[in-house]
Amino acid sequence: MPKFMDVHHNMTGITAEQLREAHQADLAIEGDESVHFERAWADPDSGIVYCLSEAPSADAVQRIHERTGHKADEVHPVPLSV
Repeated sequence: MPKFMDVHHNMTGITAEQLREAHQADLAIEGDESVHFERAWADPDSGIVYCLSEAPSADAVQRIHERTGHKADEVHPVPLSV
């Protein structure tokens, strides 16, 4: 299944607990769109959050994020990794 990296901006000051809660919200409903969120990272100073997932499409990733209240600003395919 294809992988995607999505990016959220304007999350300055996000805490580890808030990141964990947002990730858990995605995990709770990811199966509805056949998405699997693998991992999330955040930089509280810049307000940027990154999420890595496997999904059938970028739209499926976005639909899950929209439903959990944190729409991604960007969703990028990741066709190569090592």
